[in-house]
Amino acid sequence: MKNFAVGPVTSDEDILAIGAEQVPYFRTSEFSAIMLENEKLMLKFMKAPGSSRTVFLTGSGTAAMEAAVVNSLTKEDKALVINGGSFGHRFCEILDIHGIPYEQIELKPGEGLTKEKLYSFDGKGCTALLVNGCETSTGVKYDVEQIGAFCRKNDMFYILDAVSMFIADPIDMAKINADIVITGSQKALACPPGVSVAVLSPRSVERAYKINPGCMYLSFALALSNGERGQTPFTPAVGTLLQINARLRQIDEKGGIEAETARVAALAVYFREKIADFPFEFVTNSPSNAVTSLHPLTCPAYKIFTVLKDEYGIWICPNGGDLKDKIFRVGHIGALKKEDYDCLIAAFSDLKKRGII
Repeated sequence: MKNFAVGPVTSDEDILAIGAEQVPYFRTSEFSAIMLENEKLMLKFMKAPGSSRTVFLTGSGTAAMEAAVVNSLTKEDKALVINGGSFGHRFCEILDIHGIPYEQIELKPGEGLTKEKLYSFDGKGCTALLVNGCETSTGVKYDVEQIGAFCRKNDMFYILDAVSMFIADPIDMAKINADIVITGSQKALACPPGVSVAVLSPRSVERAYKINPGCMYLSFALALSNGERGQTPFTPAVGTLLQINARLRQIDEKGGIEAETARVAALAVYFREKIADFPFEFVTNSPSNAVTSLHPLTCPAYKIFTVLKDEYGIWICPNGGDLKDKIFRVGHIGALKKEDYDCLIAAFSDLKKRGII
């Protein structure tokens, strides 16, 4: 199967080979050294400010979303959520569960965040802002630098979900003034799912040691204290963390984060140029490099997903809910090449000849 989903994605052969090995015991100096290197490289690639820290959680990106909330905010806060799709809505659900007050800027699928809408909350007493830098359900990318300037002006704690954005799009954590940036193993890191990563600014680290998160497993304080010696408080996804180490080192040795971001961007441009003659509309005018979201004009989106999967051995990414038949997504992350997209374009051409699209 050729995999153009946005997570899990296609892994490099070297990463897959690590997954085939026996998982080692992890309370060792060797594993600690690997984890300390993981932290160092994550801080480097995020361009985090000095004295920042990295936390590795065994859980999907949603675990890091919830951990960021419960280790940073209390019922005394008032958050502002940029809600442009299912993952923005997930932040709202997390805040509801933990009884943290919030306002939200609700956006239509694919709609960008304008400065006017953002600054309508200027001086309104919000203490934190939560945003999915790439709202993966529609592929829209928000201006995280503009959001950072807004947060700085209003002294707001800035939580950035970069699960799909990390590596695919440029992130300069120090420049945008983000307090927490999260990502996941199964997106552009191109490893198996099961590990999420949170990079914490010094302000976030200080706050994590002061706030009681109301849980043990997602406690940043426990993770930070154990992380000082390259360990985790509980049994982690050891094999996946070894794969993450190999992937981070691979990126570092092949030109660094800028080179890998440029590679992903080139694939996105290549695909978007190739689909000009098909009956598809772009869902957003502000797409992330990670994914292209398309609205088919002549066929239900889910049917295209099903036919490609069952008859062509190709995975694209369907949507759920109200968008199930309206939008499908094509990812540009993972170990993909232009030749892979040629196969997808050929399949689209065949669907067109058959009258399916």
